[in-house]
Amino acid sequence: MENVEVFDSPGKGRGLRATKEVWAGDVLFAEPCFAAVVFDSLAANVCHCCFRRQPKLQRCGQCRFAQYCDRTCQRAAWEEHKQECAAIKSYGQAPNENIRLAARIMWRLDKEGGVVSDMQLTTLEDLEDHISDLPEDDLKDLKVDIHNFLDFWPRTSKQHTVERISHIFGVINCNGFMVSDQKGLQAVGVGLFPNLCLVNHDCWPNCTVILNNGKIELRALGKISEGEELTVSYVDYLNTSEDRQRMLKQQYFFDCTCEHCTNKIKDDLKLAGAVLDGVQVPDEKVKEMTEYSIEMLKKMEKARVDGNYNEVVKICRECVEKQENVLADTHIYQLKMWSTLSEVLSYLQFFEEAAIYARKMVDGYVKLYHPNNAQLGMATMRAGVTHWQAGHIEVGHGMICKAYAILLVTHGPTHPITKDLEAMRMQTEMELRMFKQNEYVYHSMREAALKNQPMKMMAEPVEEGIKSLFRKK
Repeated sequence: MENVEVFDSPGKGRGLRATKEVWAGDVLFAEPCFAAVVFDSLAANVCHCCFRRQPKLQRCGQCRFAQYCDRTCQRAAWEEHKQECAAIKSYGQAPNENIRLAARIMWRLDKEGGVVSDMQLTTLEDLEDHISDLPEDDLKDLKVDIHNFLDFWPRTSKQHTVERISHIFGVINCNGFMVSDQKGLQAVGVGLFPNLCLVNHDCWPNCTVILNNGKIELRALGKISEGEELTVSYVDYLNTSEDRQRMLKQQYFFDCTCEHCTNKIKDDLKLAGAVLDGVQVPDEKVKEMTEYSIEMLKKMEKARVDGNYNEVVKICRECVEKQENVLADTHIYQLKMWSTLSEVLSYLQFFEEAAIYARKMVDGYVKLYHPNNAQLGMATMRAGVTHWQAGHIEVGHGMICKAYAILLVTHGPTHPITKDLEAMRMQTEMELRMFKQNEYVYHSMREAALKNQPMKMMAEPVEEGIKSLFRKK
């Protein structure tokens, strides 16, 4: 690879660094997956070849488990699926996603060896498995998976030691990367990308990772000098330093000592109280409201998972009313309420109210996130579309342009989301010109268009967007 090289990163082990100067939006490397599978929960809704969500899929006639868009996808996947297909048929059912992914990895290793291309910088054998660091409950789950794997693994395939199988499961456990749907909006599967496993973590990274046309791309968020280490964030920055460190220790078994964790940068903003007439709200009152917000977020999430969106709106409205004048506009639990409320209100087509909370959410995000953070770009895009739907063309177009600028860096011009956003940017630009020429005519035409073609329902809010780089246990 011409842009990156492996080196020993002080205190971190192996890492990757740039071999030449790069700028925001540059792709340092693109890598196809070594192996990937669809999540168990979405096995009937997502193509097992291209990972697209489809309303109607064709099922494999042999194992009756794998689903495909059409014959083209089925033929493309057959080389990887044929051994899995026979194993599922013989076993009587499909095992869980961990076992399916481990089996696909082992079959590929048996066939092609540890290095499958000149671009691969490490073997799977050299990756950390952290089995010795697993807590007792996770170790029990691992033993169950290994037992079931040995039952599933065909006697006609090459047999492996328990130690080697355990290593593969350990690598999956801490390096399994979220595979997204075609729009990049929801995680639908898990895969293994060896080169990506070498990129170390930083809470304020200089790179981001995106899945584009079946490959992951490591993209620079700003200028990176020759010899500078390349980093990505394994967890969402919209957490306090203490919470991020806890999550990283629990999932990836290391203590984060990055500058933002060490100096607790922006923690004060994330848990800040409001300032009323120049007077700071007392800390005790802010603490009480923070604890109340955490409980309400749990209630809200339960209602959201159950699909009870009217209850979600009720809980959020009640909470944000109490948070007002107590929590600052950068307080993370207020931002989470605004985010959910704006998304669900848009889904229920209450666009005017949704736009209010979307604008507040973006204003808060701007003060916390890196200016080229993918979450900031996606949130700004959603807020822009919501304002457009509410008829606020000037604000909507401005937000869509800002989102487009961010996504050009984080996703690149060829990503499906960026392409959709470019079309939206051109449409709102045309509408804005019309609005400035004659505001009355613009609103009259818009109203007539909406009457003739009722606006479709927004996409249903997903339970889990893609905010973490790797799959959570």
